[in-house]
Amino acid sequence: MSARTLFAKLWDAHVVVPETEAAPAVLYVDLHLLHEVTTPQAFAELDARGLSPRCPERCMATLDHSTPTSPRDAAGKLHYGSAASEKQVDQLRANCERHGIELFDMGDTRRGIVHVTAPELGLTRPGMTIVCGDSHTSTHGAFGALAFGIGTSEVGHVLATQCLLQRRPKTLAIEIDGELGRGVGAKDVILHVIGVIGVNGGTGYAIEYRGSTIRALGMEARMTLCNMSIEAGARAGMVAPDQITFDYLRACPRAPQGAAFEAAMAEWSRYVSDEGAEFDRVVRIDAADIRPTLTWGTHPGTAIAVDAAIPEPVDASARKGLEYMGFEAGHSLIGQPVDVVFVGSCTNGRIADLREVAGILRGRRVHPRVRMLVVAGSEAVKRMAEAEGIDSVVRAAGAEWREPGCSMCIAMNGDLVAPGQLAVSTSNRNFEGRQGQGARTVLASPLSAAAAAVAGRIADPREFLHAAAEVA
Repeated sequence: MSARTLFAKLWDAHVVVPETEAAPAVLYVDLHLLHEVTTPQAFAELDARGLSPRCPERCMATLDHSTPTSPRDAAGKLHYGSAASEKQVDQLRANCERHGIELFDMGDTRRGIVHVTAPELGLTRPGMTIVCGDSHTSTHGAFGALAFGIGTSEVGHVLATQCLLQRRPKTLAIEIDGELGRGVGAKDVILHVIGVIGVNGGTGYAIEYRGSTIRALGMEARMTLCNMSIEAGARAGMVAPDQITFDYLRACPRAPQGAAFEAAMAEWSRYVSDEGAEFDRVVRIDAADIRPTLTWGTHPGTAIAVDAAIPEPVDASARKGLEYMGFEAGHSLIGQPVDVVFVGSCTNGRIADLREVAGILRGRRVHPRVRMLVVAGSEAVKRMAEAEGIDSVVRAAGAEWREPGCSMCIAMNGDLVAPGQLAVSTSNRNFEGRQGQGARTVLASPLSAAAAAVAGRIADPREFLHAAAEVA
């Protein structure tokens, strides 16, 4: 057999009916993740057809997008951003109970953002196909899985059949080698990648991230990379599993245990690209070229190093984005006044992200002009952070320590950026209105976000790392 890529192995292992010119392939789905926003219509379609989920045991549901991150009031009541949001939560609760689907409900210690909770529990594993009615399902590819978002009608199809119609994408290898510089993390890497290949650079492809830089990253950093693959237009992003993957999973409560884990690890080890496997396209990047990176426009492809000048817009879309953001070409982002800083989301709401933020905030105060929200990606992350005293550091600095959820990433839960305000956000999208009507968003790493919160303006986080080292 000829050498095969990781993607080819995953695809071939799950094809039920091969693709033809006339019809897509039928792929089997190992894990179907559900949340409250994209499921009501899907369950309603099943009801209309008199159907039930084919494999409820292969489904996992959680509440995240519409849930408030403010604590319960004195009477124990949650205050939702809208009646529609509360209705979505109630509907998922009812659908899961009726069909026997496991739900991590409000108050459940396992609840959290769907793309944080499933990996930390060990439900996400190498060799799997994973889908969810959420575009950032590509996160799970960090484990050597084929994971991608699906639409509402497809959610219903998977519920009914445990299969999905898919056209086979091409393969794109992003090879990054070398050591990352001080203050440069996974968010900077993926923003740099998108800046290099463009927001359409991955269209029609499944991306595999490779090279010495990638192999040196921990699982949380790999999840950040894969999470934003969709922002380059890719169908999926993935990293081949290795000992770092296995060590992470060994500590997960829902992963195989004991001898079963050893057997699983032997199987998981097969899911790597063979020596000599050919990709349809290869992009090579030197890690030394990556600096702390932020966005200046209204899509993730407008990514530049923090100390670089904003480029001249090359088309009408770029001109419109620059005008919307109120920035000027030829100027640096450094020094731009900031109103809001958001740390969280399925991109950067894990414990490693919160530790970086605490490192900047410790012994400092958030600028008086800035409102800063720090939102753990799950109940488990929140508990871990509180055990380490991160919540105390955040509060002492004058920032808000919120309950887990999607929060200000999508602004459908009461957490909004006001019209005209500039937010530095660790989330994944900077589209117009994404964080609130008229809001302006700069995407950044946790370090860059924390630096902006303290400075009250966009700043180079490396300056704060040097200062922190001197204080220590």
